[in-house]
Amino acid sequence: MVKPSKEDKDTLQLSTPHSSLSLPHRFDWSAGIEVEREKKLRSESNGCGSEAGAGGGADGYYVRNARRHDQARSFRYGSNASALIVFVLDFDYPAVHDTNKVVEHTIASVAKGADGPWKEDGLTLKPCWKKPVFEEAVESLGYVTFSLTNGPEYHVSQIADAVVVARQLRATLVIPDIRGSEPGDRRNFDDVYDVDKFITSLDGVVKVVKSQPKISARNLAVVKVPNRVTEEYVADNIEAVFKTKGNIRLVTYFPSVNMKKDKENTNTNSVACLAMFGTLEPQTEVREVVDSMIDRLKTLSKKSNGQFVAIDLRVDILEKKGCHKNGGSGSKSCYSPQDIAFFLKKLGFEKDTTVYVTQTKWHSSLDALKDFFPKTYTKESIMPMENKDKFLNSDTTEFEKVIDYYICSESDVFVPAISGLFYANVAGKRIASGKTQILVPADIPGSTAAPEEFISSYVTKKNHFAYSCFC
Repeated sequence: MVKPSKEDKDTLQLSTPHSSLSLPHRFDWSAGIEVEREKKLRSESNGCGSEAGAGGGADGYYVRNARRHDQARSFRYGSNASALIVFVLDFDYPAVHDTNKVVEHTIASVAKGADGPWKEDGLTLKPCWKKPVFEEAVESLGYVTFSLTNGPEYHVSQIADAVVVARQLRATLVIPDIRGSEPGDRRNFDDVYDVDKFITSLDGVVKVVKSQPKISARNLAVVKVPNRVTEEYVADNIEAVFKTKGNIRLVTYFPSVNMKKDKENTNTNSVACLAMFGTLEPQTEVREVVDSMIDRLKTLSKKSNGQFVAIDLRVDILEKKGCHKNGGSGSKSCYSPQDIAFFLKKLGFEKDTTVYVTQTKWHSSLDALKDFFPKTYTKESIMPMENKDKFLNSDTTEFEKVIDYYICSESDVFVPAISGLFYANVAGKRIASGKTQILVPADIPGSTAAPEEFISSYVTKKNHFAYSCFC
């Protein structure tokens, strides 16, 4: 077993596109060892073995698929990797989150004693903004169209930008479609999200229609806008184009994944707050699947009062980023399963802690985490069998990403092993709901550490954009 690093705790930063593609530990591809490890873990998992025998548990997946271990090297998430890297190439590379040892006591009071490192949820925050309704009916001057891409962590930002632009232009907003990374990979908005909720939430703010009339190409301009677009940007760069063409198609780009709040609470903020936090909800079937998986995780967490840890840990992303040190700063771009295992153990999480990882199917690199925490599960191991064909075995990963987003937003503890917009926007949802136990990984030099030292700076410094929206 590789010993943990002795280097100081550091912050987690975005990696550059030139990161090493190797994981920091060697994979064991032996099917025989997988089976032997499975037998051992069954005896330690306090009843999970019966679930595995029925074909429903993570451990059962090991035995059934030992002969197929070579196939475990690639995943459907991988099909989206190229699209993700294209976006990263346009990013600046600031540190998007860090931790702070000086933590506000009211925020980071962690339950001690019998409850271990668990922290009780805070109060659900109330919206600070007032719904920015037009006082009089506004005649539409044209249409704003756009598509949702790259997963829910991008969707919330794309929605917010489109609403801000459409309102300022006094245009009609057309409900977007959802596009994947592959050509022809397209879904309707209501396949994933509650369309009625979306329309109702924006009533009086901007006119919304489900489809637009046919528009000739000469009357439609494609306009790129930066994430968190401002009124000034719209006035300087978009209004003239809109007046000339009458219709625009927005494409949001992400010069940064920074979600820190603005210095001033402007009218743009009130529109963006509503759009980002008050418009998107999963449609009924997706919500039911998320709820059933959360209920399953809570059932598996009896010894910790139903509490569980969710970790954003996707092997394909780790392989592409490479979990290496960033220059002289000592910070790491991401953390491997073994890194996360050491991190959680040193913070005091017990062996029987229930852990959910966003990796869809089991990968041998997760063995290092499961050795420390036998109750480690993927979507495949806890999703109801009747839902797998639609949500796991489809031609797109869109449903998988949405499920991960909501489970990570609603878990008792969230650990972002990978830096990026997923972490930033999950943090925003958690802050609004009072679930502020967001533990940022680090290499801990000693044998133990206090969890409050690793609470996200988005929380300890109250500098997330969500704090501009909620009180």
